[in-house]
Amino acid sequence: MTEPDPNDPVAVALELERLRGTLEAGFARVDGSLALLVQRSDQTDKQLADHEARLDALERARWPLASIGALAAVATVAVTAWELAAR
Repeated sequence: MTEPDPNDPVAVALELERLRGTLEAGFARVDGSLALLVQRSDQTDKQLADHEARLDALERARWPLASIGALAAVATVAVTAWELAAR
């Protein structure tokens, strides 16, 4: 097979068309990759927001435990003092 003349306008047009097709395919692949990254980013944002909400709920539910522990300690001291006073 012979190589076409590089100065032939038809050969130049064919090569430009091939380059255009290659660029379009490359851009389509990049666009698909970017769309996938955006989707993953959105999923990560949703998951992070869910974790923040769950953490806030745990922090709100945790504060009574310290109060209950302090009340139990005070009650234990009071009962112990009452028993010592009763002797």
